[in-house]
Amino acid sequence: MSHRVAVLGASGYTGAELVRLIATHPGMEVAGLSGDRKAGMAMAEVFPHLAHLDLPPLARIEDMDMSAYDLVFCALPHATSQAVIAGLPRDLQVVDLSADFRLRDPAEYEKWYGKPHAAPALQREAVYGLTEFYRDDIRTARLVAGTGCNAATGQYAIRPLLEAGVIDPDRIILDLKAGVSGAGRALKENLLHAELSEGTHPYAAGGGHRHLGEFDQEFSAVAGRPVQVQFTPHLLPMNRGILLDAYVDGDPQAVYAALAARYAEEPFLHVLPFGALPSTRHVRGSNFVHLGVIGDRVPGRALVVAALDNLAKGSSGQAIQNANLMLGLPETEGLMLAPVFP
Repeated sequence: MSHRVAVLGASGYTGAELVRLIATHPGMEVAGLSGDRKAGMAMAEVFPHLAHLDLPPLARIEDMDMSAYDLVFCALPHATSQAVIAGLPRDLQVVDLSADFRLRDPAEYEKWYGKPHAAPALQREAVYGLTEFYRDDIRTARLVAGTGCNAATGQYAIRPLLEAGVIDPDRIILDLKAGVSGAGRALKENLLHAELSEGTHPYAAGGGHRHLGEFDQEFSAVAGRPVQVQFTPHLLPMNRGILLDAYVDGDPQAVYAALAARYAEEPFLHVLPFGALPSTRHVRGSNFVHLGVIGDRVPGRALVVAALDNLAKGSSGQAIQNANLMLGLPETEGLMLAPVFP
């Protein structure tokens, strides 16, 4: 049986990545696409790399028959999904890729996003979409909130260490480098080639990045007490990928053992041999996460490095992984594509 799905916001990068991945998925077919500013256009006009696929034309959301779909992926901009999802049929399953439902506390949402949440009842209903840690809840969810790509990378590196109690929760430094596609497809001066290429820079430093709300929420819940990490993201002149250096206080061998044990049965989480470190080029275009651990020259300190593709495992691939669970399909279905190399 093939489940009919729609992608709302298909004219953006995560929408296009959803279509690319679903194209070879044996249990899903793309039955509807929205792209309000490009309504009426063929997907091939917007994304020529998808021209070989037989896809419906882009439409406005209000013109789509939502009763025709089994599940909807909502790849709309932040603050847009709230009203759209609130207007969808209550029996329609939804995977949201925006930030609108990631934070459980409405006050925390307002703190980080600067405005009250427009659908607080749905916010309380949503299940956080970090699949490897919430899969039982995701299986029975009606609405799943995909994680931020930076937040997912940091959690894959740190959550098992907090669970196992092998690091000091008050001494976690996350230094992250991200590809430019994580900033979306909208035209922005700072993302022009001449502004971005041949250099790199930190952004939202000093505690201003919105994904800190997710780190605070999730790490504090795991530790059973408040945890506030130091987090500095950097923008790199590459299209895809996230590389995280996580500096922690803890015995390196214990840190490695905790990660290896937690992810031993996870199909998409690969812990490299001790001392080996990952690269974004080895996960590009895939749903895989690579993690590595080395010791520091100072005893009792360790470095955990994590790499994933921000558009795949960090967003659209994770969304499909969650949708598989919601639809009763094998979790890995349609997602075992090998990374693109070189």
